[in-house]
Amino acid sequence: MVEIELDGQKVEVAEGCMVMHAAEKAGTYIPHFCYHKKLSIAANCRMCLVDVEKAPKPMPACATPVTQGMVVRTKSDKAIKAQKSVMEFLLINHPLDCPICDQGGECQLQDLAVGYGGSSSRYEEEKRVVLHKDVGPLISMEEMSRCIHCTRCVRFGQEVAGVMELGMIHRGEHSEITTVSGDTVDSELSGNMIDICPVGALTSKPFRYSARSWELSRRRSVSPHDSTGANLIVQVKNHKVMRVVPFENEAVNECWIADRDRFSYEALNGEDRLTQPMLKQGGVWKEVDWQTALEYVANGLKNIRHDHGAEAIGALVSPHSTVEELYLAGALVRGLGSDNIDYRLRNAEFSAPEGIRWLGTSIASLSTLQSVLVVGSNLRKDHPLFAQRIRQAARHGCQVIALDSVERDWAIPVKHLLKHAASQWVLALGGIAAAVAQEKGVAGPAGSFVIDDAATAVARSLMAGERKAVLLGNAAAHHAQATQLLALANWIGEHTGATVGYLTEAANTVGAQFVGAHPVKGGLNAAQMLSGGLKAVLLLNNEPVHDSSVGARATDALSGAEMVVTLSPFKANMEFSDVLLPVAPFTETSGSFINAEGRLQSFHAVVRPLGDTRPAWKVLRVLANMLEIPGFDFETSQDVLARATNAAPGAFSQIDAAQLSNAVTGGVTASVSGAVGEPVVASIYQLDGLVRRSPSLQLTADARMAREEVAA
Repeated sequence: MVEIELDGQKVEVAEGCMVMHAAEKAGTYIPHFCYHKKLSIAANCRMCLVDVEKAPKPMPACATPVTQGMVVRTKSDKAIKAQKSVMEFLLINHPLDCPICDQGGECQLQDLAVGYGGSSSRYEEEKRVVLHKDVGPLISMEEMSRCIHCTRCVRFGQEVAGVMELGMIHRGEHSEITTVSGDTVDSELSGNMIDICPVGALTSKPFRYSARSWELSRRRSVSPHDSTGANLIVQVKNHKVMRVVPFENEAVNECWIADRDRFSYEALNGEDRLTQPMLKQGGVWKEVDWQTALEYVANGLKNIRHDHGAEAIGALVSPHSTVEELYLAGALVRGLGSDNIDYRLRNAEFSAPEGIRWLGTSIASLSTLQSVLVVGSNLRKDHPLFAQRIRQAARHGCQVIALDSVERDWAIPVKHLLKHAASQWVLALGGIAAAVAQEKGVAGPAGSFVIDDAATAVARSLMAGERKAVLLGNAAAHHAQATQLLALANWIGEHTGATVGYLTEAANTVGAQFVGAHPVKGGLNAAQMLSGGLKAVLLLNNEPVHDSSVGARATDALSGAEMVVTLSPFKANMEFSDVLLPVAPFTETSGSFINAEGRLQSFHAVVRPLGDTRPAWKVLRVLANMLEIPGFDFETSQDVLARATNAAPGAFSQIDAAQLSNAVTGGVTASVSGAVGEPVVASIYQLDGLVRRSPSLQLTADARMAREEVAA
């Protein structure tokens, strides 16, 4: 540790730290633009100049290492004069367009100009003009004359997103931030460049000229997409969601969010929203009131139970639904006497797990891994924030190993790539296990596995170091031999000291398991329900055509039912549904999600429901009351959560470790039997109904490529 004096205060910091870090520890603010705690040091802007004793000139706080006994003054005349001179220099070419700038009200340059800027400019020459650039549907670079060349966006692309899409060309006042000629910014994390831009050079294209920052109220929420559970600030004006930005949480999403978390809000106010209950009569959809719609559903369920038995009723639920919604859906179905409920719409195998399958470690620990084997995952697109953490680990020497059917660009250096068809994954993973056994001189797993050079190299990588993980992606979870893959992964983990876990597909995949949104007493699984035979089907927040492994065949299977009820915020499943009930998306209801590490995060509604929309938990409660099912006397979503968790409100924050388990009953029984096709995995902007209906996200390169693949 090194002790320095900062504005008369003794501060102790680690050797190698910069003066800026010491100031942060002491709670002293030093003005800056280019410095960002998550990015490398650039020292471009010089706004953070401070007075260091015995130094001949002011020094940049962000790039000056501390030394024992150093005396630093951040508010001396020398420091203030230097900072004011830098501010004058930065404002020379900056356009005077604050009144129309989207950054107004949250602009660092604007804020610091108040404290360090002059009342008038001495500059009388022509100002620099930088031509605007079109870099895609998400980021606006219309006013690049505002750029102060802090290079935060460039460093973010290189260091966090892993893709250098922006760079700086030319020198001096002719410098400009640009893409390679005509290219677009296509990173799945690109929206974070908007947040970290300290001026109004990079702004949100969908939000452009929609509102001023001081008109927006700010409310906390949680992302409903992937299993990170990213913390959000939802900004609202006139009961309408206008913008979504990250809420910093070091343990979950740090200060970043993925683009689908940021821009999917566009779907909330789209033309596809369902705002009134609808019934299909004679093949024609008609709007009705809630009483009529719920009585129709309740009477239909009663009649089908009477005529065909309770086992003819089933529910297909989305793992993007809240804990409360999934709990009540399960209680409703089981209250009717059925066990036909499932969230695993894309799975090909449905074995009963020993415990709740989860990440196997904390999200934060992904940043410190020394070696990691990722099986069956397009890591960068399926889990952008997990990929970001593993990318940071790779920058510090982590060996990343991939087993997949195609070579994918993760924007991460991959040490070993094992490219095999999905039907060969069990054999490939078994080969790695056998190589581990050979290296350690122990008995390997049962089965005939070939040990080749690649398997040996992977085994040695996994045996090196202390912090290791084997992570099974969405494709591995949806694989026809998912249990065998997990059993082999567990064997490898046990003999290499690696943690084993699932990346888990959706915002509430872990929560769906926790509340039992799957058959527990011999009921039909999702594949069986989607093969036809049910007389009544409840569809909660999903579209089987897009969200299931059977795809378009779901239409035929569900068309044979006597009654299909869709609970959705959107006009979905209209081809085969009989009733549409408008339920609230995550912004219009309170609820909870449980992320991949088993962390429960609750949120409140940020806007009032659109039209006649109602929270799904209320709809399910009223429906159960009409069906005279006992135990549905809930007043609030917090009451539902308390029942689901068996804990007092606010007392439950993490699933108990005893319930979390990736163990497999019966150990390793690796074999290849029958035809094994490629697992069904959703592309990044087809994961759920919200992202599918976001116009800006559907204009991205990722969405376009997914459509082209489907068309091919």
